[in-house]
Amino acid sequence: MIRRAVLLYFGLAGLIILVGLVMGAPFTVRLTVEALAFSLVALGLNIQWGYGGLFNFGVMGFIMLGGFAVSVISVPLNMDFWNSQGPFMLLKAMIAMGIGALLIMGANRLNRIGVSPRWHRTAQAAAWIFAYIIYRSQIDPAARYIEAEAGYVGGLGLPVVFGWLFGGLLAAGIAYIIGKIALGLRTDYLAIATIGISEIIRALIKNMDWLTRGTLTVSPIPWPVPLPQDYQAWGVDGSLSFIYARAGYLAVVLLVLMVALFLIQRAYGGPWGRMMRAIRDNHVAAASMGKDVKSRQLEIFIFGSILIGIGGAILTSFSQIFDPGGYQPINHTFIIWVMVIVGGAGNNFGALFGGVFIYIVWVLSEPVSQALFLNISQFSQGMGWGEIPDIESRSLQMRVFVLGLVITFALRYAPKGLIPEVIQRHGDDSRPSGGVK
Repeated sequence: MIRRAVLLYFGLAGLIILVGLVMGAPFTVRLTVEALAFSLVALGLNIQWGYGGLFNFGVMGFIMLGGFAVSVISVPLNMDFWNSQGPFMLLKAMIAMGIGALLIMGANRLNRIGVSPRWHRTAQAAAWIFAYIIYRSQIDPAARYIEAEAGYVGGLGLPVVFGWLFGGLLAAGIAYIIGKIALGLRTDYLAIATIGISEIIRALIKNMDWLTRGTLTVSPIPWPVPLPQDYQAWGVDGSLSFIYARAGYLAVVLLVLMVALFLIQRAYGGPWGRMMRAIRDNHVAAASMGKDVKSRQLEIFIFGSILIGIGGAILTSFSQIFDPGGYQPINHTFIIWVMVIVGGAGNNFGALFGGVFIYIVWVLSEPVSQALFLNISQFSQGMGWGEIPDIESRSLQMRVFVLGLVITFALRYAPKGLIPEVIQRHGDDSRPSGGVK
């Protein structure tokens, strides 16, 4: 297995070098940065599905939360907002939300003082209704005022790395809420629930113009390293400035990825990892041995979501724009699942390889298809058969076709992934599951 992994990684390195020779260094460095960020997201999904057997089809929602978080933390202050009545009105809305939360918590505990089940349910419903009314009575006028006077709230002007960390924390908080509601459901129900919650997250962020600017987008989002413009101001020429800036960003992303990979490998190779594999393979047997299955699943769901949120924040800060309308399930959920499936679920190095390889295939399939169609179109014109219409749109659609071919061949010839999980057997000196053997 280790030989296959080494050969695959050498092949991947050769592919990246080939792309660099054909497409140029600036494009290749950008492609590598994005591929590594997607690999971090794939590692997060690998923790949830490969380690815990949890079907999270709401990856897009957590990536979006990471992008939203970095825009809130890193974008400079909007003084039009801070110099207006907006902060005070938002404070009143937060107080109203707190009062509503206290009403709901109190209604949930009425059964402890002997209230009958019927009245308990009635009180819970009434508490939710009153909480909603109280909150909306404050947030609606605040939102209208902020949009009219300041446009939107703006950011906090903090270093972008804090935005990445907040992206992970925000994703963890939402994952905790989702996990408390959805974990324990049958796997297909969990998948449906996460899809629905992901769409709810997208709808909220896209339509909360006072907080996110909605479809107007937020930009520019700063980098943790000097920008190309900074290098140009220092006398570096245009092409080299992009290479230097993106290479610096690549170094930071690579550092984050290596730290995450090291921590995951250590955790999964120890008692915690063995417990998670036992729960994944047979949760009934694990529960009979005294393991708190739901708590452990919630734990791993949160850990995976942290990495997905950080990956989403890295992607947004690299593009320097947060566009809620740009998040699509096929680009931010489907492709991540393909990365983990093709790379090898349950193996971190497989998920890392799948993340880089699939993203490169996804990006290059469009220009390669366009060049192929153009040559065929020229040939067909020369033969008098006419040109191929709508080459640009057809080339874009070829992404899904090519990805489908990759999945088909991978499932046919490597059903467990190109670098599958390694299971340690009794008396075997091989490395533990999740490593490269």
